[in-house]
Amino acid sequence: MTFISSSLRLSPPHNAMEAALAACALPSLRILKTKPRFRCSFSNPRLPISPNSLIIRKSSRFTTAVSSPTSSTATSTNFPPESETLFESGSDKFDWYANWYPVMPICDLDKKVPHGKKVMGIDLVVWWDRNEKQWKVMDDTCPHRLAPLSDGRIDQWGRLQCVYHGWCFNGSGDCKLIPQAPPDGPPVHTFKQACVAVYPSTVQHEIIWFWPNSDPKYKNIIETNKPPYIPELEDPSFTKLMGNRDIPYGYDVLVENLMDPAHVPYAHYGLMRFPKPKEKIDREGGKPLEINVKKLDSKGFFSKQEWGFSNFIAPCVYRSSTDPLPEQQHEYPAPAASDKAALSKRRLSLIFICIPVSPGRSRLIWTFPRNFGVFIDKIVPRWVFHIGQNTILDSDLHLLHVEERKILERGPKNWQKACFIPTKSDANVVTFRRWFNKYSEAQVDWRGKFDPSLLPPTPPREQLFDRYWSHVENCSSCKKAHKYLNALEVILQIASVAMIGVMAVMKQTTMSNVARIAVLVAAVLSFAASKWLSHFIYKTFHYHDYNHALV
Repeated sequence: MTFISSSLRLSPPHNAMEAALAACALPSLRILKTKPRFRCSFSNPRLPISPNSLIIRKSSRFTTAVSSPTSSTATSTNFPPESETLFESGSDKFDWYANWYPVMPICDLDKKVPHGKKVMGIDLVVWWDRNEKQWKVMDDTCPHRLAPLSDGRIDQWGRLQCVYHGWCFNGSGDCKLIPQAPPDGPPVHTFKQACVAVYPSTVQHEIIWFWPNSDPKYKNIIETNKPPYIPELEDPSFTKLMGNRDIPYGYDVLVENLMDPAHVPYAHYGLMRFPKPKEKIDREGGKPLEINVKKLDSKGFFSKQEWGFSNFIAPCVYRSSTDPLPEQQHEYPAPAASDKAALSKRRLSLIFICIPVSPGRSRLIWTFPRNFGVFIDKIVPRWVFHIGQNTILDSDLHLLHVEERKILERGPKNWQKACFIPTKSDANVVTFRRWFNKYSEAQVDWRGKFDPSLLPPTPPREQLFDRYWSHVENCSSCKKAHKYLNALEVILQIASVAMIGVMAVMKQTTMSNVARIAVLVAAVLSFAASKWLSHFIYKTFHYHDYNHALV
């Protein structure tokens, strides 16, 4: 997904990439056709897909041998028995609490107020400590009466104040003031029970990350363990606007959906522009996709597609790019000289950061860095791009919300038996499910905070598709645009009424007929503009349904 003007040309590799890039395109912008650079071969792309066929042994490069299944195999199960030797690591379990988790892009955090966020079922308060000049991530619970600190404020001394009884805390979680304690009494504010748990945190790639363990032994964990590093997000030649949204379905469904390029022409039909295949078999233009998974272990996997490379960096980061990560470049042959020249000019990535919040809830942070068309992002406000991006998220939101419930009915561990996966276009999805099943027993480790067999009830459709609380309130750009556009709507309404009033009080002889007609027309236009703007605000910032049958 990116924003490309009609004067720009993409380098050869990205038919499928363009489909994703077009998600953010402005109506006046155009994605131009390209041709794929990479080719992958399979013995028979029509055979039912085997998980074993998706993992390429280190001795092989770009091809995968897929044996033809017998009729009994094809009818009894979607997948033949797994070969554990294909895994980089045999039985390592994924430790959900020994990893960094993103919380929010710092561009969407206001330094003047505390922010309440939930990650991994942990209630967090994120606030700017102006004394230490750092973002702090703490337990969102006042030790006094368990009130949420995120409902508090930052006082004149730069301390986090609980507004229930006024207790104040510094960036180290120490209580600095208990107003109800007598000054000549014991210093109860220094007691350990008065402290708030502080989580290790850091800012990387303009995103605040936290370590989900407040034990003091992890205070300096950043020295030995760092968040995933994505090179293009630190490259000043790339543009990298970000967005975020709370999603009403779970982490695993979010991740697998973002890994699935085959759904784009169908679930997002009419929203994304992409080149038509040579032989179009239906209205949408779906086609076979070649995807080879190179490696799978507890840390994730990476794969190669005909238009580029993909990485799943467990547990949160999914990256699709024209280039492999530096540490994986040795796995692939060097590109041709012509391709090298193209790569040096046009490079782009799709970065999706998927955050587990609670069962049936997740958060998505996205950014689409590229080193061309940078000027567009400097001219067009960020909220304009979010209009298209939110519409794309809405277009498959309901079906994924329902799909999650069907998966739960059949049991997440039975996903491979419940779903029929006959083509290699689902290679990344199948591999993610294998990772999820093998290393995490098909569930996020909530440490007893939730019953994973229970999901939140399905709300009314308008609430399910809500944009204001899921995005606008958490996006500094959209929140500001919403405020100003609402003000403009009121101004237009006032102007319309004022012009009618002026015309009514002016005497016939004072105002000519031409002037009266002009004022009347201006009043009608102002009123019509206010009504149009009201509809635009509601559709853009509150609720926009998507009916596939009518597209």
